[in-house]
Order: sequence, then C-alpha cells, then structure tokens
Amino acid sequence: MVIEAGLRGAFMLARGRPDGLMLIEDTPAGALRSFWAAAICLPAFLALRLHAWSATGGPAGPFGTVLVVELIGYAVAWAGFALASRPLAEAAGRQAEWPHFLAAWNWANAVQYLVLIGLTVPGRLLPDPIGSGLGLAALGYALWLEWFITRTALGVSGSRAAGFVALDLAVGLMVNVVVVRLSGG
Repeated sequence: MVIEAGLRGAFMLARGRPDGLMLIEDTPAGALRSFWAAAICLPAFLALRLHAWSATGGPAGPFGTVLVVELIGYAVAWAGFALASRPLAEAAGRQAEWPHFLAAWNWANAVQYLVLIGLTVPGRLLPDPIGSGLGLAALGYALWLEWFITRTALGVSGSRAAGFVALDLAVGLMVNVVVVRLSGG
C-alpha cells in the first residue's frame, strides 16, 4: 500500500500536480520507507548501464568487478543526496518538511527512470540528432521534475530549489568519477 501510494503520488507530481504530495508519507518513517524506490529502480538502472555498455563494446574492466562498483555507486549516489540535502533543508529553515521532500524525491526517481528508458533506448535506433535530442529531453524533464518536487515539497523559491538540483547533480558527478576510476575507465 505504501509503495502504491508513493508511486501514484510521484506520477501525479510528474504531471505537475502538487496534490500528488498528499499521497506520499510526510514522516521520518515514511521517508525511510520511500527508499524502497531504490530497489524498484534498480532493474531500470541496470538496464541503462547494459544499454550504455552495448554502445561502447562493454564495460571498461572485468564485467563482475565493474558491475559491483556500479551497484555500490548506485547506492552511494542515492543515499549521498539524501544525506547532503538535509543540511541544505535546515539552512533554508525547512527541516520539518525534509522527510516529505525526501520521500517525494525517492518515489519520483521511478518516474525519472521510466522516462530515461522510454526516451534513450528507442533514441539509439533513430538518427543521431533525433536520438540525442530524446536523451536531452529526458534529462531536461528529470531536472524539471526534481526542481518541481523540491519547490513544492519544501515550499522554497525556484532558485533555492535549483540549488537542491545542483547539489544532486554534484553528488552524482562525484560518485560517477569514482565509479569510472574504480571500474578501470
């Protein structure tokens, strides 16, 4: 029931409907339960990694080692943003809203992964400008969704919400650099 409500709320938010937040738990326990979204998104993450490796001829190092490093990076990036966003929410005076924000952010990742798979995988079958355009559209939508959820759930300005999005990008880039190095790339 919690998973269904979280996903339904995320899909409402994905359509720009702030009332989707009403379906997502707003307690610390609810924020903790929302990390089930990481398990739900794991197959999509793996599909995207396999898809990327198929374009480059395979991973840079031994498959098993690279896969383990990628999985660790996945977990670190997911938890890293959660941990890094809390002090930012506190600095904005929004610490009471942070659990609700985190839960919404976690559940919305399922939508983001669906959009990424839905646009990037078929995009590889199309001529480069169109395929690249679909990939950029997926990325732009994912950034907008995170910005919208941050602004709505935390009740912050658009520019402050952009700061949270930038923090998520920074965490993701840092983790990716480490993953690439450890993978032999």
